[in-house]
Amino acid sequence: MRKTYVFRALLGLLGLLFWGMSFAGQQPEIPVRLKTMKQELQRNFDALQKEQVPPYYISYSIDEVRTQSVSGTFGAITNRDENKTSFLKIDVRVGSYHFDSSHELRGDTLSRLRDRFSSGDRAPLDESPDALRVLLWQGTDKAYKSAVGTFSKVKSEKSLKVAEEDKSDDFSKPDFHLSVEKALMANVNLDVWAAKIRKYSEPFKKYPHILDSSAVFQNEIRHKSFVNTEGTILSTPVNYMRLYVTATTKADDGMEMPLYLSYFGFKESELPTEEKVMSDIAAMIGTLEKLKTAPVVDPYIGPAILSGKASGVFFHEILGHRLEGHRQKSESDAQTFKKKVGEKVLPEFMSVVFDPTIKELHGLKLSGAYSFDDEGTKGEKVVCIENGILKDFLMSRTPIDNFPRSNGHARCQPGLKPVSRQSNLLVESKNILSEQKLRQLLIEECKKQNKAFGLIFAENQGGFTSTGRVSPNAFNVTPLVVFKIYTDGRPDELVRGVDLIGTPLTTFGKIIATGSTMEVFNGICGAESGSVPVSSVSPSILVSEIEVQKKAKSQEKPPILPPPAKDKK
Repeated sequence: MRKTYVFRALLGLLGLLFWGMSFAGQQPEIPVRLKTMKQELQRNFDALQKEQVPPYYISYSIDEVRTQSVSGTFGAITNRDENKTSFLKIDVRVGSYHFDSSHELRGDTLSRLRDRFSSGDRAPLDESPDALRVLLWQGTDKAYKSAVGTFSKVKSEKSLKVAEEDKSDDFSKPDFHLSVEKALMANVNLDVWAAKIRKYSEPFKKYPHILDSSAVFQNEIRHKSFVNTEGTILSTPVNYMRLYVTATTKADDGMEMPLYLSYFGFKESELPTEEKVMSDIAAMIGTLEKLKTAPVVDPYIGPAILSGKASGVFFHEILGHRLEGHRQKSESDAQTFKKKVGEKVLPEFMSVVFDPTIKELHGLKLSGAYSFDDEGTKGEKVVCIENGILKDFLMSRTPIDNFPRSNGHARCQPGLKPVSRQSNLLVESKNILSEQKLRQLLIEECKKQNKAFGLIFAENQGGFTSTGRVSPNAFNVTPLVVFKIYTDGRPDELVRGVDLIGTPLTTFGKIIATGSTMEVFNGICGAESGSVPVSSVSPSILVSEIEVQKKAKSQEKPPILPPPAKDKK
């Protein structure tokens, strides 16, 4: 035990020396917070080496989140807020890189969920070294005791339960990183945005068929401070600006139909002009009016085209989540692709890449970009599927068999525990057709299958997928705007009330070709580690067979009372 302590203490000393030499050479302005975190990390780590079960790894992460937001409905402001919160997350691991306290507890689902969704503690909002030291001391003591207790449980479970299929280590050993960036000063004038929100939300009050509407602007500035006992020291900022416009109508049968407009940029100048937004709102109102009386589609199996935005959601839900590394290791997960490395999982003309290192593609801003992930690993471009062949997974520092290292995809909502998550999903194709030819191919495929029509999914809201072993391994994507495309030349018909459903392995094999126009879906993905910003860039795709079911609907009637009278001028 004494030799181990001396060795670990030497590593800590080398880390401090590196810290001093690196900053002496670069001479950046080091935040007081980061200095305090590093000093307390080393002090607490050294002190705990004297315990019977010493930790081999500790990390401190503080996410400072500043938000400015304003929202409104029917021309009035309903909320205006400026907020600043700081989340502290402490990770203490006992055992070794091979087997440690993070090991999955197969017999204690409740404890696993409690650990996963623990929101961490709050850190001081200003530079308060003394207060931060107290919080780090208390938090480290608590996390260490929890890690020792958990490690005892996982050792006991390992001797009592059947052998696990995955024999990989519990934690990988990446290179350490040093990156200190200045905090962003990206505040906006909320008075200006309040005026815009009034303008964007006002048109909806003129139309009785619009039951609900809102316009929301949000400016979010995040700054992560991260240190660990391996020598990584990070101070990294990022800024997200989002504008949402939503509206809902209701058919006579009780079915509600929402539509959404979503815009994203890293700065104000990257958001659309007022003229563009107002034009999109006018189109949205017209579509909602048509949806209110559109016919409901009966359950259908047949050919369909998914637009670029719709296919981006499609690939995110049914493919992306199944490529997240931690799902291949968990004994409770269905592990759809774990044994398919080197096999064909998509048509040979398609590739799927995840790349957090780019903020823009084809002029499209990508919200899933970042420099370092939430475990302090540099984000990397990952070619998961190349020419239809499965090559790789999205990896955090939790290894899986044959994939021992992280590629920088450990992500989480501030304060939560990171797991492997998606970043910027890019769908690439070598079988590209013009949109007109893709539509013609859809009609030909319908005729081949004796179908009177095919479907075009123009817009999707989002969806969900099940990747576990207990429930069916399926997906459900929620379309918003769907058209019937008739083979006999009749005009396209707007329809409503469908959910896109299926199983992943069957659906992937039905893709015939892709269109030429790339579209981006910037959204927020919710999973085990909370909500994280993601992007999907995809062309439209033609699928020879897709299945839809009727959408759930409310049993409440539309409003009985007439809408309020308009003000007389």
